[in-house]
Amino acid sequence: MEARFKVYEKESTGLQKEAKGYLDSMRAMTAAQARIAETVESFYSDSSEDAMAGHAYKRAVEDLDTKTGRELDAPYRTTVLEPIQKLCAYFPNTNQAISKRHKKLLDYDAARTKVRKLTEKPSNDASALPRAQQEMDMCESAYIALNDELKDIMPQMLDLRIPYLDPSFEAMVRLQSKFSQEGYEKLGGVQRYFTDNVRDDYANGSLDAEVENSLQEMKDLTIVGLS
Repeated sequence: MEARFKVYEKESTGLQKEAKGYLDSMRAMTAAQARIAETVESFYSDSSEDAMAGHAYKRAVEDLDTKTGRELDAPYRTTVLEPIQKLCAYFPNTNQAISKRHKKLLDYDAARTKVRKLTEKPSNDASALPRAQQEMDMCESAYIALNDELKDIMPQMLDLRIPYLDPSFEAMVRLQSKFSQEGYEKLGGVQRYFTDNVRDDYANGSLDAEVENSLQEMKDLTIVGLS
């Protein structure tokens, strides 16, 4: 049971780390999108379709960045991160009890060894063996009490892990789905500024050829210094 608990602790601690990492990554991604959009928009100064696409992209990703903080960040922390953190908060106390039980077992083993030695080789002090037996009984009682407590608590902790985490798992999936859907809808709105053949050009390699031609034209440019 202790070995199962250690695995449970390791997996839960990893879950806490990765759950936080997901939220941090989402915030970093939307912030990076906003910076990209700001730079792309600065390239355009006319009212062409491309410029309108740049402006629309900036509005879309800025809205997504705002929604991340308002509609993903706070609910995610409340329904996912905080419950997992509360779960992991129980582990130190349980580990402390396990460590204490181990010490009690060592005390009990030492007391039993002392009684065995006094039984095999009696002391000149007639009260030595009764005192040792009394000490052994006290150590045994202390160990059994703590051991029984752990044997009662640990299975309950392991059995409760799924019903405890189920709501957080459902909330995480719903939040991720909502955020992805909104991102798809907003960025999909930007696509209307592009020509219909962009996807086909990408699929047949024409788009790559256009990029290469533009790069070659840039390479062919000659900068002439003014005298």
